[in-house]
Amino acid sequence: MSEINTDSGHGGGKKGQPKKMNLRVDFTPMVDMNMLLITFFMFCTSLSKPQVMELVLPVKDDQVLNDDEKNKVKDSKAITLILGAKDKVYYYLGKIDKEKYANWQSLKETNYAPTGGVRDVLAERNAETVKEIVKLKQQRLKKEITEDAFKEAVSTLKNDPNGLVVVIKPSDESSYKNMVDVLDEMQICGIGKYALIEMSEGDNYLLKNYLSQGEYASGAAAPNK
Repeated sequence: MSEINTDSGHGGGKKGQPKKMNLRVDFTPMVDMNMLLITFFMFCTSLSKPQVMELVLPVKDDQVLNDDEKNKVKDSKAITLILGAKDKVYYYLGKIDKEKYANWQSLKETNYAPTGGVRDVLAERNAETVKEIVKLKQQRLKKEITEDAFKEAVSTLKNDPNGLVVVIKPSDESSYKNMVDVLDEMQICGIGKYALIEMSEGDNYLLKNYLSQGEYASGAAAPNK
């Protein structure tokens, strides 16, 4: 509340001189109102939650695969992604061999663009699984299947033994954002089997040879692996 005190002007004030006014403002009600507003927003505003990404870390090979199972992965079902500098992604299919070392064009280049980038590369290699997941989403939208049935069916598709296997290898020039982006692409493209590992000597050789368009191979011998 505010209070105004006026001086009557008695006792020596000149005629016609304006009266002196003293203004006093009481801020106590404002404090009470502010506390009520703070309490209101605390209860009515949802607090920000941290964004969490589900990350499946690889385990030791001898814990999940024996020698026979390791050889079952076909070259057509395996793709290696090398995360390079300036938001570039380099990839090759199958395993590294002498033929890939000899030809610098065996390494392909793409980026993180939604169209024409690594998403299209992965979706093309995993087309069957992506097609089935789209069908399941339509069935869920029409309420033909429940949410639990949808998740179970998608999990079965992603863990298909004959499904696509992606190996992700960040280089020293790549950024943390690049790794997050490529992990997002795993979810978008319906890929359930992927591993995040360090680049090998052969990967570094392929990348340097590609960036130099074959000139690096003329001065450096191909690694044994």
